[in-house]
Amino acid sequence: MRVDGSLAAGVGSGRGGNGDDGRETAGAEIAGAWQRVKRRLRAELGEDVFASWFARLELQDVSGGVARLTVPTRFLKSWIESHYLDRVLATFRSEADGIESLEVGVRGAMAPARPGAAAVQKPAASPRPVASPGPAAEMPEPERAARGPAPEGDLGGAPLDARLTFESFVVGRSNALAHAAAERVARHDGGPALYNPLYFHAGVGLGKTHLLHGIGHAVKNAGRRVIYLTADRFMYGFVNALKTQSALAFKEKLRAIDVLILDDVQFIQGRSIQAEFGHTLNALIDAGRQVVVAADRPPTELEALDERVRSRLAGGLVVEIGTLDEALRASILQSRLEAVRASHPAFEVGPAVAEYVAKAITANGRDLEGAVNRLLAHATLTGAPVTLDTAETAIRDLVKNREPKRVKIEDIQKLVASRYNVSRSDILSERRTAAVVKPRQIAMYLSKVLTLRSLPEIGRRFGGRDHTTVLHAVRKIEKAIGEDTALCDEVELLKRMLQD
Repeated sequence: MRVDGSLAAGVGSGRGGNGDDGRETAGAEIAGAWQRVKRRLRAELGEDVFASWFARLELQDVSGGVARLTVPTRFLKSWIESHYLDRVLATFRSEADGIESLEVGVRGAMAPARPGAAAVQKPAASPRPVASPGPAAEMPEPERAARGPAPEGDLGGAPLDARLTFESFVVGRSNALAHAAAERVARHDGGPALYNPLYFHAGVGLGKTHLLHGIGHAVKNAGRRVIYLTADRFMYGFVNALKTQSALAFKEKLRAIDVLILDDVQFIQGRSIQAEFGHTLNALIDAGRQVVVAADRPPTELEALDERVRSRLAGGLVVEIGTLDEALRASILQSRLEAVRASHPAFEVGPAVAEYVAKAITANGRDLEGAVNRLLAHATLTGAPVTLDTAETAIRDLVKNREPKRVKIEDIQKLVASRYNVSRSDILSERRTAAVVKPRQIAMYLSKVLTLRSLPEIGRRFGGRDHTTVLHAVRKIEKAIGEDTALCDEVELLKRMLQD
């Protein structure tokens, strides 16, 4: 890894000697400092905020005291510069000497690096072929964000995927209610809007986006005005409207439609954008227009959203799409296999192999899609039939990488309250009696250990407490567990109960 003279002299000088060895050492130190910066941002801002804005932020090079960072989209560049640039700079300065300023650019749109300037990021890998997703696959949010805004008609929404329709959606026990509500809303042809807003929430790959696209297609085919937006497109549109002084036209365009469909609402950030989202919700709902929203958690758990927006979202029909049972997984798998056979008639998967795959892969529909792609690759590249042995080898990574059960802070509070014969409202209250303080501290400790929430987020979920209060509780329970065997066993039992 090479860096230019200014980097070697200005950062980490005196550690690496002279020549290439010194420059390589300085470059390695900067790379290490950048990794520490990202770890600190993740810890301080929380997993959700970090994943939304910083997961794809990369360090390109450092020279003359200027650290050059890159992101994949113009929207991410604009948002980071507007909201987080000072914080990133302060954190970087605390981890590496000689950093005076930051520049953020868009990868693929940046000018070639000056001669002598050295990159501290790893070389980009060669492009790899990507298998086309099947009918029910949901495009990941970062991929949608990377594509940037794309017009649809005169509404400027994200394009609807022609494959994601009600006809291609596989219905089972876990998603039957969501499917029925989506169809009812989509087929509604007069009078006040139904279930307004209609709110879907579920984990990754369980069909939220598929239902949203199905609604969009049905509404559009009926001749009604519909716009489908991901959260990043909504934010990009609003920020761009402010920059071009066309915010009024942007608002009027949104509020003149019949159905607004908004995906990944958990990613909406920023006070002004949240305020506009709330005003848009109110205007559409009050006018009898339909709003359909999807997120990865219920409205009450969207801590980053304004409380009034959360309340408005919770005021409609909130439907959770559950995990896929074995029967539904088998049906989805069969649907994918039939779709593949349409273009590869010689591709055959026996009943025993299909049964094994449906039992082994339990996480979501995307993993089932991945399994079909792996089996197809084996059959077409080797020419050998698909057997149980080859299937086991092909999907091994999908089986190993199954995510553990996601524990919610609300579940922790309820279980701890029940265990210690207090109410959840007691745990959230300001009461300081011993009967309440101990369970509250245990619940805070479990929230830190079993979830990815940051200390400030946990504090907000415990009655708006400061993060230092949470940190004190965590340290106190950690110490008590080391000294009290009975308490240690008790906390371990609570962990198992929450994770089972």
